[in-house]
Amino acid sequence: MATCPECEYDEIDTEDFEEGDTLSCPECGKNLVLRGNDELDFADDDDEDLDDEEEDEEELDEDDDDDDDDLDDDEDEEDLDE
Repeated sequence: MATCPECEYDEIDTEDFEEGDTLSCPECGKNLVLRGNDELDFADDDDEDLDDEEEDEEELDEDDDDDDDDLDDDEDEEDLDE
């Protein structure tokens, strides 16, 4: 038997699973993956949500950098006019 890392339900039967298999906690429904001998961790599905948030933040940072480049281009044009 294994324990859910989310809700700590400790009666998850892992006997029919192999390392790397995914399963759901019968108590909280969280997607889990079997990492070893009765050791469970959160499945990659949950990590993907975090990755999406990180990518969104990176895109925002890149957009900010692009705005700075536009300002530099405007300053260069002003220098040419003088």
